[in-house]
Amino acid sequence: MAENAEQDEAKHDGSMSPGVTDQEKEMATRAYEAFSAGKYDESLKHLEALQELNKEDYKIAMNKAVVEFYKSDQSTTGTLKQTLMTIKNQVHTSAEDVDGLDDVENSLLYYNQAIIHYHMRQYSEAIAIGEKLYQFLEPFERFAQAVCFLLVDLYLLTFQPEKALHLLAVLDKLSVQGGSSKNGKGENNSSNKDGANQKAEFMAMIEAAKSKMHQYKVRAYIQMKSSKACKREIKSVMNTAGNSAPSLFLKSNFEYLRGNYRKAVKLLNSSNIAEHPGPIKTGECVRCMFWNNLGCIHFAMGKHNLGIFYFKKALQENDHTCAQLGDGNNGQAKKFTGIPMCALLANKRYELLHNCGIQLLHIGRPLAAFECLMEAVQVYHSNPRLWLRLAECCIAAIKGGSEQESKGLPCKKGIVQSIVGQGYHRKIVLASQSTQNTIYSEGQSAAIPVASMEFAAICLRNALLLLPEHQQPDAKTENGSKSFSQSASTESGSENSDACSGKGPEADKFLSAAPSSPLRKQEVENLRCSILACSAYVALALGDNLMALNHAEKLLHQTKVSGSLKFLGHLYAAEALISLDRISDAIAHLNPENVSDVSMGVLSSEQDQGSEKGDEPVESSGKQTPLCYPSSVTSARAMMLFNLGSAYCLRSEYDKARKCLHQAASMVNTKEIPPEAILLGVYLELQNGNTQLALQIIKRNQLLPTAVQRVSPDSRKKQAPSFQPPSSFTQVQRK
Repeated sequence: MAENAEQDEAKHDGSMSPGVTDQEKEMATRAYEAFSAGKYDESLKHLEALQELNKEDYKIAMNKAVVEFYKSDQSTTGTLKQTLMTIKNQVHTSAEDVDGLDDVENSLLYYNQAIIHYHMRQYSEAIAIGEKLYQFLEPFERFAQAVCFLLVDLYLLTFQPEKALHLLAVLDKLSVQGGSSKNGKGENNSSNKDGANQKAEFMAMIEAAKSKMHQYKVRAYIQMKSSKACKREIKSVMNTAGNSAPSLFLKSNFEYLRGNYRKAVKLLNSSNIAEHPGPIKTGECVRCMFWNNLGCIHFAMGKHNLGIFYFKKALQENDHTCAQLGDGNNGQAKKFTGIPMCALLANKRYELLHNCGIQLLHIGRPLAAFECLMEAVQVYHSNPRLWLRLAECCIAAIKGGSEQESKGLPCKKGIVQSIVGQGYHRKIVLASQSTQNTIYSEGQSAAIPVASMEFAAICLRNALLLLPEHQQPDAKTENGSKSFSQSASTESGSENSDACSGKGPEADKFLSAAPSSPLRKQEVENLRCSILACSAYVALALGDNLMALNHAEKLLHQTKVSGSLKFLGHLYAAEALISLDRISDAIAHLNPENVSDVSMGVLSSEQDQGSEKGDEPVESSGKQTPLCYPSSVTSARAMMLFNLGSAYCLRSEYDKARKCLHQAASMVNTKEIPPEAILLGVYLELQNGNTQLALQIIKRNQLLPTAVQRVSPDSRKKQAPSFQPPSSFTQVQRK
């Protein structure tokens, strides 16, 4: 789009009002010729002389601003934006004023503004102007084609592929019919060219546009996950563009989304990125995209350490590019000065930090992930999923735990805190499981961004507030977001879509989640379930039992909550109720029959996406989310029984508690019995007066010998919350 902007703004310099004198026309022609030849000082002299003759024509002032912009090597974007805004105010027209757009020259003013908004990443403003311009353009003008290309690019950047395809269909008709027609604007801007040269130039432009349209279509179909249509267009791209970096990046993205990761890597490696022009000319750092895409592919393959290695390489390339552009601190771009306009889009730091954060969270480095995501959220603060990821970083950092815990297995260390005394007075001091959790910061504001439970609660509150008030939940737990860049405009897939119609209502169903793909309705409801479960856990950890109960009940009332989150909802609700001394209500939640399914709810055809504008593969044939907790319905019911036994103990119903404990122990492997269950067994034996048996249980770190039976060989990993299921929850959330 940067190249389009340059060409079109150059054309603007030759624009003239009807009814001008021959002298003015000659001066305007000279100014345009000097501008086209790169003689900006000479062009400015002609324009200043022309302005002396006609001070009322705002188009001369606009052309002067464009020439001065090019004279500065396109590095005074902020100044140009301000000048165009001043000119617009003088003309007293606005994009909402329909009459003001009837004149093509006014359209040029707004088009220039849209181009600036585009390069400043102000996509909504650019789309608003572009859509107004599109309504008042002649169908076969080159300028109309430029506006269409701008809108297509904007629609793809904002994940509206249906609208982009609709415009591309219009452009297809223009390319077929436009070859035989000359547009009036072209004759104005190059009035001294003969007709044959103009026609040849126009036909060459159409051929170049065809290649570009095929690439746009591939990007749109990739976003829509339309494999068949995408495969067809990929062939056209390879035929027209050959083995160029953009075409190979697009094909690699296509294979990545199909789950052909090795082929995607091979295509990336075959692209000759050394021949690609630098970011100053194209506004794209292809090296940065290359490393980022490799990181995304390895993330999808479950090779997270390799993934973070590639993301770091991408960050290094990005920093190097910013240093070359004079934006070493990544702050100067905000002023839009000193950097060529087309290069304003080259800095992908925050998208890369987002990807690094998600990758680090998977590796098990929540504090490092927190730092990355905190920096990213300053830019993408309207992304509810990003706030959830921050909360998960806080939970993982606070919960910590051993490698065994991180794999979803109960940790039996820490049951015995110490042994004191000798001989007859020798005593075993048991560790308090309830205080084994975190020591929270005291005297510090919860709003301070540190990895604490208090800050996690704020993050989750933000995430819930950013979700629309929908009522048709669909269950599916969240996955880490990744971005997959494409050359010539980094791109990535969005979710499934059956239709590729250009109707607007479909796009309205999306919820923006930049830098990731937008969330569809079903994914919004899945995200809501994950946030509610996370909120219930955090509220329990903070001792806010009423709020925890509220979140857990909301989670259980979601229409299609996944089996695993429903299981956690019952556990969290029961824990909150017990803390509120409503044990009978808690026992109702702990009924093992409440658990009939422990699926994660993630469909293989719809995977959660992520960042730069990126996503994770749809047909993920690589490693899926490990089913850490619970691994089976049997393990989940055993966990319910362990907790049910604890509830009966609180009511002094020890026989029922013992029965629940024995039944649960018989359902799982001995190594999977949580430490809280062992302590429950010790407590029950002490209540019976069996001190020696209680000591034997502690020494062996096992339940009653009669209860240790291995009945469920299918159970693998399971968490161990005895009214403290936080670590299990973290496993469910962090895929």
